Amino acid sequence: MCGIVGIVDFSRRPVAVEDVRKMTDAIAHRGPDGEGQYVEGAVGLGHRRLAIIDLSAHGNQPMSNEAGDVVIVHNGEVYNFQQLRGELESCGYKFHSQTDTEVILRAYEQWGSDCVQRFNGMFAFAIYDQRPSSEGGKLFLARDRYGIKPLYYRTGAPGLLFASEIKGLLEYPGVSAQVCWKALSEYFTFQNIFSDATLFDGVQLLPPGCILSVDVASGCVTRSRYWDYQFSTEGATLSIDEAAEELYRLFERAVVRQLVSDVPVGAYLSGGMDSGSITAVAARNIPRMRTFTAGFDLSSATGLELGFDERPAAEMMANRFKTEHYEMVMHAGDMEQVLPELIWHLEDPRVGQSYPNYYIARLASRFVKVVLSGGGGDELFAGYPWRYYRGLRGGSIDAYYDDYYDYWQRLVPDRDRASFFNESTYREVREHEPREAFAQVFKNRSLPDGSVEDMVNASLYFESKTFLHGLFVVEDKLSMAHSLETRVPFMDNDLVDFALRLPPSMKLNDLESAPQVDEDDVSKGGQGNADGKVVLRQAMMRLLPSEISSGRKRGFSAPDASWFAGESIEYVRRLLCDSDARINEYLNPEYVQRIVREHSQGAVNHRLLIWSLLSFEWWCRQFLDGGRTRV
Repeated sequence: MCGIVGIVDFSRRPVAVEDVRKMTDAIAHRGPDGEGQYVEGAVGLGHRRLAIIDLSAHGNQPMSNEAGDVVIVHNGEVYNFQQLRGELESCGYKFHSQTDTEVILRAYEQWGSDCVQRFNGMFAFAIYDQRPSSEGGKLFLARDRYGIKPLYYRTGAPGLLFASEIKGLLEYPGVSAQVCWKALSEYFTFQNIFSDATLFDGVQLLPPGCILSVDVASGCVTRSRYWDYQFSTEGATLSIDEAAEELYRLFERAVVRQLVSDVPVGAYLSGGMDSGSITAVAARNIPRMRTFTAGFDLSSATGLELGFDERPAAEMMANRFKTEHYEMVMHAGDMEQVLPELIWHLEDPRVGQSYPNYYIARLASRFVKVVLSGGGGDELFAGYPWRYYRGLRGGSIDAYYDDYYDYWQRLVPDRDRASFFNESTYREVREHEPREAFAQVFKNRSLPDGSVEDMVNASLYFESKTFLHGLFVVEDKLSMAHSLETRVPFMDNDLVDFALRLPPSMKLNDLESAPQVDEDDVSKGGQGNADGKVVLRQAMMRLLPSEISSGRKRGFSAPDASWFAGESIEYVRRLLCDSDARINEYLNPEYVQRIVREHSQGAVNHRLLIWSLLSFEWWCRQFLDGGRTRV
């Protein structure tokens, strides 16, 4: 896990090493163990190192082959690198380190751009190829299948810039932060950005499973996709018992595969099945493994939020698996304290309240450099039944898309856009219809055929491409804020490929009916729901207590609905309702004040929108006002 940056000057002017160094300095938190820069004519590469595998100087980057004509900067981990290394050694390649980075470099030399098809892991890397066959030099950038590791880029004067974080791009002379209207429109509709845009005008996020090829001589930039999710309803010949057995085998292998490290490895341990299963397998291989849980002060919580604290279940599992367990408790004021710092690291707000992630990552970073997370289990195995069933009630394909689109308008519905944005902003954003961004997600997927299972798979595809991707972007930023590497065993290639082949009937008990739930409902599922992840539950019964493997699904959330109406209400009013609030430049103050008033009076639960308004206010302060410094 590291941070990478790069410059390609299309005017052929020599890149200044100082410009590369400033870009790497901006993301120093991603790699406190070392740094390096490489400059050759119009190309510059930079790297900040978080040493995880081969802690020696042999693992330093930028890294080159013996001839010096192929150079790489890499962020992430390729877990099958030892297997690939053996294959490459049989082809005559010699290695000078024990790193996966050198394996990626050699794999590119051997297989070219097709090398990405062979990698099982999380990665974002750039390779500068000056071999004669490259005809003047090529830059090859790639991002892993699922988007676990981010990679941002910007084209225009002077050429192409890329970095693991946007703040690296902002350090280049002449680059400044401006609002991207398309992204702003998407964010305040979906609480996410479905396209490759970011809140920073001109800055794009390379989509998961994509590569970017740059011809240095001509300045030609091409983007292509090498992988995509393909949920299937055909070809499943296993019984549910056979599927559970194979799933367990693949899961156990995935967890063990991701334990490779030369530094301490721990795990997040919530009260749920996904993190509990990972901990159960990992603890067999790491004696007295460290685990980490976040809880909440519920003294001012009400209603369903009183059940939000996961610590009792986590403590029970920590005792069962004999881990060295650590906890922290968050209070209402903790959000207020951390927001400026959090938004500076997050850069591009997505998918809901994320400050608990920041705090739990900070706790874990005090004990380990690598932590395992349960991300992906819900999206692959249908962990949110109330979402998928929402789209099934219309009875036709058109009704499915209409209903599902309406559901994912988590913040401001289309009917309110003209009154939510102020007049000048609305003139800009009305050209960017959120419905088009929604439709583009399905662009490369064949339309559902009308069957219940196919529509469920369409929903699983959509959420993997949008919601899960947003979770990965957030997790990367907030763990790397503390120089912590997060790994997600559920996103092992073999495990994912198997999950994609399983029909929805092995994931959901009842494909005909389920409760409809407003996502603003703090419980995220009424009293919870045990319908989803059927085959996963059966596979994990051998690892977990029955109350965990058969327990109801609950989302991980702070009691913000209560806090925003109680202990944090003055903070909310001070930031959002003041006449000098920065968001007033873009939004209608009367609409914002009404939202705060309705929530504080208990008339409507607006917790998601209030969080997003607070995030955007701090985004404006941190980036548009020239803050760009840690607070």
